[in-house]
Amino acid sequence: MDKDERIARESVVAAARALDAQGLNRGTSGNVSVRFREGLLITPSGLPTAGMRPEDVVPLGFDGTHPPNQKPSSEWRFHRDILASRSDCGAVVHAHPVYCTAFALCRKEIPAVHYMIAAFGGPTVRCAPYAPYGTAALSELALAALVDRNVCLLANHGMIAAGASLEKALWLAVELETLCQQYAVALQVGTPAVLSDHEIGTTVERFRGYGLNVAGKDLKPQ
Repeated sequence: MDKDERIARESVVAAARALDAQGLNRGTSGNVSVRFREGLLITPSGLPTAGMRPEDVVPLGFDGTHPPNQKPSSEWRFHRDILASRSDCGAVVHAHPVYCTAFALCRKEIPAVHYMIAAFGGPTVRCAPYAPYGTAALSELALAALVDRNVCLLANHGMIAAGASLEKALWLAVELETLCQQYAVALQVGTPAVLSDHEIGTTVERFRGYGLNVAGKDLKPQ
C-alpha cells in the first residue's frame, strides 16, 4: 500500500466515523466510497466504524471485482454504478438518518420548502421506488432518482449523497437530513410554502460558487 492509497483509505474510515459522530448513522448500516485510480475504495460489510482500520477498506474495480479475502458493503452496486456513470462524483455516502428515512418510509419526495434544496441540484429531492438492498434493481432506481441531482431518498430504506469529494458528500448528507427535519417540523406547524422552480433554478446557479458545494477537498483523517 503506497502513501496515496493509505491516505485515501484513511479518508474513507474518517468519513464513516463522521456519519456516526454527526448522528447520521448507527451501527453498521451506513457505507462510504471514494473514487480511487481505476476503481473505488469502499467500507467493508458489517464492520462497526469504531473498529474499522484503513486495511479493512475494500478496493473494488468497476467490474465488481475485489480481493477474495475481503467483503465490500452490501450496497457496493450503487456506489460502483454512481461513480462509474457520474464523472462529476468522486465519493458516495449512504446512511439511514432519522428524518431522511422517515420520509423514505412514506415514499415522499422533498419539495422546495427551503432555498437550500438548490444545493442538491434542483427543486426536489426525489424518492426512488423500493427495491431490495444490494440489488441491481435498487442501483438502477437510485441512478434514475439522481439524474440532475446529487442526493436522493430510497423508499423504505434511507438516503444517498454523491459529491466531488468525501467532504462534499458528507456536507450534502448533513444538509439533506437538516432539510428533512425542518420539513417534518413545518408539516406539524402548518402547510409549508413551496418556492417556485424559477427561484430554485436561480439559487442553483448562485450555489455554483458557494462553500463546500464546490470544494474539491477530500475529508482529512482525524
